Amino acid sequence: MQSWQPFEWIVALRFLREGRMQTAFIIGGVAIGVAVIVFMSELLLGLQGNFIRRVLTGQAHIQLLPPKEAARQLPAAPGEQAGATVQAPLQRVRSIDQWPAVQAQLQAMPEVMIVTPVVSGSALLARGAASRSISVVGVDARDYFRIVPLPDKITQGEARLGPNDLLIGVDLASDLGVGVGDKLALTAPSGAQTTLNVAGLFDLGNRGANQRTTFAPLHTAQSLMGLPGGATSLEVTVTDVWGAEGVAQRITAVTGVEADSWIRNNAQFFSSINAQSTANTSIRFFVGLSVAFGIASVLVVSVVQRSREIGILRAMGVTRGRVLRVFLIQGALLGFGGALLGCALGAAALLLWTRIERNPDGTPLWLLELHPTLFVVAVALAALTGLMAAFAPALRAARLDPVVAIRG
Repeated sequence: MQSWQPFEWIVALRFLREGRMQTAFIIGGVAIGVAVIVFMSELLLGLQGNFIRRVLTGQAHIQLLPPKEAARQLPAAPGEQAGATVQAPLQRVRSIDQWPAVQAQLQAMPEVMIVTPVVSGSALLARGAASRSISVVGVDARDYFRIVPLPDKITQGEARLGPNDLLIGVDLASDLGVGVGDKLALTAPSGAQTTLNVAGLFDLGNRGANQRTTFAPLHTAQSLMGLPGGATSLEVTVTDVWGAEGVAQRITAVTGVEADSWIRNNAQFFSSINAQSTANTSIRFFVGLSVAFGIASVLVVSVVQRSREIGILRAMGVTRGRVLRVFLIQGALLGFGGALLGCALGAAALLLWTRIERNPDGTPLWLLELHPTLFVVAVALAALTGLMAAFAPALRAARLDPVVAIRG
């Protein structure tokens, strides 16, 4: 015994079966369109995720900096000519004024996750007759390593920052011919000196950073830079990385300290991501539009071909509303079926792409994660597009005069 089906579904499915060739072609067209949308959307999400991982694994979301020193022009004395050129003064290593209070203010903000002080400055690193100009970054390892996962980048030794420890890049170690356990002498521009032990070697993935950047304990860097108890910056992470610029502006308004977000510091890359998002949205829109026109054109042809059947149904007492629903159901089914097939094709294309596109060392170009929400949205939008595309043909079918339709 067959299960009960509403009249509209029975007629809609019969029309689709009788026009198998048209149905197959339009489902194939919808599938290709949805596959393109899914493939490009997932690819863009993967690109953005890879960009964020590369940028934000080496820096905080927001950085608070002390105000820059500025020269003020004194008013001209009587009889002297004004308008002398004033040069900007040399910027010294300075601490953020009352930074513990600022840190407490930031930690009270719900959008902020981690706040940690950092002392950074230049120094001369020497071993025997060899010397290099380096950047010393003094950090509190407990909190800073939660922002920058430096332990994951250690190639030799360990990410230990005791009172006399120093972490250096693999390229700097190669240039100086040093390894884990060797002692290095550091001299600050002020003349302060200290000797530290190499506790570990790291690789940041950038030769310049590996040659110049070193990490030391916070208190050691404070003493070396002549900033006892000071902090040249506060490193901040927030819950929403894309909202970092708005949080930075609120921080500046609340604390009065200049706050730079990763978005501002990487404005060019961020603009390229926005441009890619805009281009992807445009492509998805036009693909969806072509899918809608394809469904509409097939249903228009179906209305013309089935005008006699529609007239007979109307003469038998079938209401205009039911005829309207018959073709709306056809449009929704074409969109839904094509979307399901398109999602499968898009997922297969993504898996194939990850196998073909590889880095020189054989690793994936970047990690791609399939987002179930994207597939659900794609299916829902395709079904809705089919429904909307079917409205005009369905309205035309519902308005057919039964006598005229039967006579042909």
